[in-house]
Amino acid sequence: MTRVIMHGCNGRMGQVISGLIAADDEIEIVAGVDISDHLKNPFPVFRKISDCDVEADVIIDFASAKAVDELLDYCADKKMPCVLCTTGLSEQQLDKIDETSRHTAILKSANMSLGINLLLKMLKDATNVLAKAGYDIEIVEKHHNQKLDAPSGTALALADSINEELGGEYDYVYDRSQVRQKREKKEIGISAVRGGTIVGDHDVIFAGVDEVITFSHRAYSRAVFGKGAIQAAKFLKGKGAGRYDMSDVIDAQG
Repeated sequence: MTRVIMHGCNGRMGQVISGLIAADDEIEIVAGVDISDHLKNPFPVFRKISDCDVEADVIIDFASAKAVDELLDYCADKKMPCVLCTTGLSEQQLDKIDETSRHTAILKSANMSLGINLLLKMLKDATNVLAKAGYDIEIVEKHHNQKLDAPSGTALALADSINEELGGEYDYVYDRSQVRQKREKKEIGISAVRGGTIVGDHDVIFAGVDEVITFSHRAYSRAVFGKGAIQAAKFLKGKGAGRYDMSDVIDAQG
């Protein structure tokens, strides 16, 4: 049994994960942390992670960026593994993650979906064949109308996965409306669509002469990210200090 502290238990994703864990016999939430107390939970809830005195194997974090520094201090002090899902972190916080990973296991990925992370691996193989054969590469991502950032972190992670295979030689192009010229060969176009309640759609397009290959991922609910976080927590239990990501989880399952 994997014992979890849910950091941000009363937020939207915290509630999703709590529901998923309640139906999973291999994992349980033993404590939660949240500044809000508007929900009744079947486990003790603390306002700050530093107040939590419950024994656990791993923390799942879906809180806010302003709570991450105290969380990382707690993890380093307690040698507590953490699945860190909060986004919008500063450069200083990203550096602190690296420092904390010298003391305990930290897993962080741009997207917690198992499908997206499998796609990241598949793109490397596709890139080695298609990009080197002259195929143009475009990424189109779609999200709900409340999303603040564009392009999405996942779209950038997909582009980075491709570009790593190409030696970092490709440039990212986000807007072609201000120039009138043909597409450069060594570029990856990234387009963002915002509308309605789209949870998250990503298409990676390899366009060649008389042939188009498209890799697509559709998230129909936030549960896909919760399921990935739960798999990551099970994986991280008992792991030694270091940085991990979802590719490590996928490799362990394979």
